[in-house]
Amino acid sequence: MTSELKPPTLIEDQGALEELLQVLRSEDVIAVDTEADSFFSYREKVCLIQITAREHDYLVDPLASIDLAGLGAILSDRSKVKILHDGEYDILILQRDYGFRFANIFDTRIAASALGSQNPGLASVLEEHFEIVLDKSMQRSNWGERPLTERQIDYARLDTHYLHELMRRQEKELDDLGRRMILDGECDRLEALEASPHAFNPDEWLRLKGARALSPVSRRALRELFALRDDLARQSDVPPFRIMNNNAMIEAAVERPRSTQELADVHGFSWRQVRKIGEMVISTLAQAAKLDPVDDLPRLPPKDGTGGLDMNQVELFDRLKTWRRDRATEEEFDASLILNRHVLVRLVRDQPGSIEDLLAVEGLLEWQVERYGESLLSLLARFSADVEAGRIVPMRRRGGARRPRG
Repeated sequence: MTSELKPPTLIEDQGALEELLQVLRSEDVIAVDTEADSFFSYREKVCLIQITAREHDYLVDPLASIDLAGLGAILSDRSKVKILHDGEYDILILQRDYGFRFANIFDTRIAASALGSQNPGLASVLEEHFEIVLDKSMQRSNWGERPLTERQIDYARLDTHYLHELMRRQEKELDDLGRRMILDGECDRLEALEASPHAFNPDEWLRLKGARALSPVSRRALRELFALRDDLARQSDVPPFRIMNNNAMIEAAVERPRSTQELADVHGFSWRQVRKIGEMVISTLAQAAKLDPVDDLPRLPPKDGTGGLDMNQVELFDRLKTWRRDRATEEEFDASLILNRHVLVRLVRDQPGSIEDLLAVEGLLEWQVERYGESLLSLLARFSADVEAGRIVPMRRRGGARRPRG
């Protein structure tokens, strides 16, 4: 079926881009996607921008010598609908790399989730609606290499080609089920996203699987190896995992080899790695041995946004998540569309006591208050009563601590 499509237009110079911009200025709806090189660079960059307009596909090459400012003006034009699929990453990376802002978004992945899809990823949705099978091997392709291969071009254009028709189908279904407001609320959230600058935090070693269970001496070794890995990755412009994978780094922190020969025996280290970075790893471990062990774990903000909450508040957060999961099961769509985690945290902090208070909670939408307001107020009231009666046994206090290894 894809062989019947017209070849996409590759935009590699300013003249071709200006012609595309002329087309886009007369369009009311355009589909947009990006490809980046996150598996091949220390800090990923936009390597391709896919656009579909008037049923024709365009592949804009941002690595060519072209000024993309005109495209930014198109994306921020509220008179034009921008269709994306799972667009949060695209929005953030285009904002970070080029300062682009989006207005008037229709995210087909959010729409699919709101319609109850259990597999709202683009590959599943295209296969379900159009019997198109994406070449998943291209997801980890090196999009920073030039020239692009025919397989890359064929794959990339499909990311946007069918989004116009998909949106038309989803709009009807959303209206029929009375769920358009779910999509609108989430797309408003996407418009307001702010890209965070990249910043390395050496204490992020704590987030590695198994790190918390290490002995204080091994924690120190891991912290120093973690910093070394990032430094080497930045110098070589490769992702950190290509320097050392997490498991190998943790094993080295536990074993703490004293020579490259011993390092070669550490599970996860190849002789190629040992020859390339072995001396630096051994030197780093030797320096770590001279530093104080890490007896106290660093304090990192929880990824679920619960940083700074006391134990009672964490218990309320857990109850709200359980409530949200139950509502999602009843509604038959994704739990994050019931209430996102940022709103859950605000409910915990504010603990509103009335519908008026709920409407004042940042990020809590009117349709959510109408549909879930009374249920939320009831849950909050029961929690307050439990606190007053001393019936709270916070979930995260239950169970014992693990014995450290290494």
